Amino acid sequence: MLFARLKERCPSARPVGVAQLPGYQLRWHKRSTDGSGKCDVVSVDSDHAVFGVVYEVDAVDKAALDRAEGLRTGYDEKDTTVVLNGEAVTVSIYYASNIDPARKPYTWYKALVVAGAKEHGLPASYIAGLETAEASEDPDRTRHDSNMRIVSAMGGKAGAQA
Repeated sequence: MLFARLKERCPSARPVGVAQLPGYQLRWHKRSTDGSGKCDVVSVDSDHAVFGVVYEVDAVDKAALDRAEGLRTGYDEKDTTVVLNGEAVTVSIYYASNIDPARKPYTWYKALVVAGAKEHGLPASYIAGLETAEASEDPDRTRHDSNMRIVSAMGGKAGAQA
């Protein structure tokens, strides 16, 4: 969701707007090769919704995005309907195909997700929920530090639109 991170992977990425995915809940249970849990959306009931950002990506960048996200090696892809600017819009999402409910995100990953949510002005109550997710420390301090530099580079920008 964090624009700078996505832009590194997909130079053509352009944010369209904040969207709501009704009837779903965010989980951090996607089994990652680094030993942690990554984000997933799970169909639940109408009392829940996931918020996120819709991006447009040129076809030339789609294969790179699929590789970065692990398409067919942990995530699959499907079309679903979200509410964007008050209208129902069909978008493509990644969803976890390899889950482990015991997995937790690393602190840096959770920080990236929260920074992206703040950057795009997701609802404060939703961001507060993201911040309560239990996370664990990454044993790879180089990876941790590298990703935390991305979060730090956001500085005040992350909360500017919230």
